[in-house]
Amino acid sequence: MQALPPYSESEWGRLTATCRAIVDESYAAHREALTAAVHGKPPTVGEWTGDNLAWLLARLGPVGTPGVADHLGCSLNAVQKRGGIPAANAALFPHLATVLAYRLLFGVYSGIVPDGIDDLTVEDIDWAGDSTVLLSYIKGRTAAESVNLPRKAGRLLEQWLAHSQLLRSHAPPEKARQLWLGVTRPGCAGFFSRPIHRNAVKAWTLQRGLTDDDGKALKIHRGRIRTTHLAMRDRRVWNGQGRATIDPNHSPQVEGDHYLTATTPSQQQAMEALVEDAQHDLLQRAYPPTVVTDEDVAALARDYPQLINALRLDDTVIAELIGGERDVFTAACADQLSGLHSPKGKPCPARPWVCLLCPLAVFAPRHAANLLRLKAFFSRQWQQMPSAQFMAVFGPYSQRIVQVLDRFDPAVLTEAARDVGDHDDELPLRPEERTRRLPRTPSVPRPPHRPSPASTSAARPDSPCPREYGGPSSKTTSGTWPRSSACRSHWPSSTGASTSPRSTMPAGDWSRRSWSWPCSPRTTRRWPRSRVLTAPRCT
Repeated sequence: MQALPPYSESEWGRLTATCRAIVDESYAAHREALTAAVHGKPPTVGEWTGDNLAWLLARLGPVGTPGVADHLGCSLNAVQKRGGIPAANAALFPHLATVLAYRLLFGVYSGIVPDGIDDLTVEDIDWAGDSTVLLSYIKGRTAAESVNLPRKAGRLLEQWLAHSQLLRSHAPPEKARQLWLGVTRPGCAGFFSRPIHRNAVKAWTLQRGLTDDDGKALKIHRGRIRTTHLAMRDRRVWNGQGRATIDPNHSPQVEGDHYLTATTPSQQQAMEALVEDAQHDLLQRAYPPTVVTDEDVAALARDYPQLINALRLDDTVIAELIGGERDVFTAACADQLSGLHSPKGKPCPARPWVCLLCPLAVFAPRHAANLLRLKAFFSRQWQQMPSAQFMAVFGPYSQRIVQVLDRFDPAVLTEAARDVGDHDDELPLRPEERTRRLPRTPSVPRPPHRPSPASTSAARPDSPCPREYGGPSSKTTSGTWPRSSACRSHWPSSTGASTSPRSTMPAGDWSRRSWSWPCSPRTTRRWPRSRVLTAPRCT
């Protein structure tokens, strides 16, 4: 099945603005009518005012002129002469045009499939807070699904429930449970909650004067509304994984074939620009590094004529590259204002390792020490980062730095390595880029087992309690030794300690899950530092 093309940005904006205007105007008139009904009183032929008529219709429901005449006991002609009933009905009870605007705008904001919107009931709405709405719906091609509504869709749904509350109170129970409840036309007593026919949608479009980019009447297809909703959303994090799709109910293949390929002209242009940038980046990485082993101008001009021609370097710039006047941390930069990694004319803000893959970088023997410091930084990052994350962040640079260093004389590298201290202070790093070197914990040999003189028969050499072999332990401020179920039976009874967990735990530190203690091998619980003291060894 071919994907429906999304609406253009101008068509999408006109449709959204029209629906939003109808919704806001009708809801404002509804609130004014409710206020008028509060101040009204039973109307008579002599007191036929808008407030009194709103009061009457709020109690009778969406009745027409004949119903009002029957209720007042007067002739139909008398009620028709005074008028005002269709206008009051339109303000108090949402009719077909208003309900259609709400439905279309809800599809614009939520992106739910059309058949799912048509069959919604009041029971499908789950309010998970003041601003969070979980909506369950039925997708005809699959099964029941649910979605957290965006903020705009949730606010619109809340407004619709308030707008239709009065009408819902007069509707039969089987009609009142339907979400999209309305009357067929103002002044008509007929309720409807079924899907709106496409002819009615076409008439609504012509009445509102909605046109497409060619000036013709806009063809409203609610499937295209869903496609446009997904196409307009931010897709920067989409990478083909199921958990990163725009709609969690889509597979990556379905979303890529039916939604991501249906783009607007501006989105197509942005995608082409992104592909061009990626291809340009790949070509730059394919170039070998510019390494000058002999620091003279002739060597640079002889070995790298393509660099001289591409950058249009004159003799002055070449001399500055060789002489060190254009040095950055890891290399000499041919043009820091070229705009390769920043806006043109602005200084380059790239991190030190970015220079390794930059076509403007020229590496000389004087940069060997900083390159070795950067290589040591990569080694420290490799030790503390997951391998997949390291390869995504530093992988290409760690491979290029090996290629650069292999071009230098081993004697130069040996001399430069004497100044490398293998710590972060040697590099210009940001706080979040610094490596954390964990201190080494000296291994302490386990002392031989010494059984307790009070109970030699109960002690075991392989007891898990650290106090059995003289290791570090803990003691609460109340003076009670914490005991585990593994070592409780063979501890000396002379300490006078209680074996009850509730008596040994400080207030607020015991729970029903923590029946084992710090010396038990089955738990990783740690005592609060403010309540832990160093305990003497068992003798």
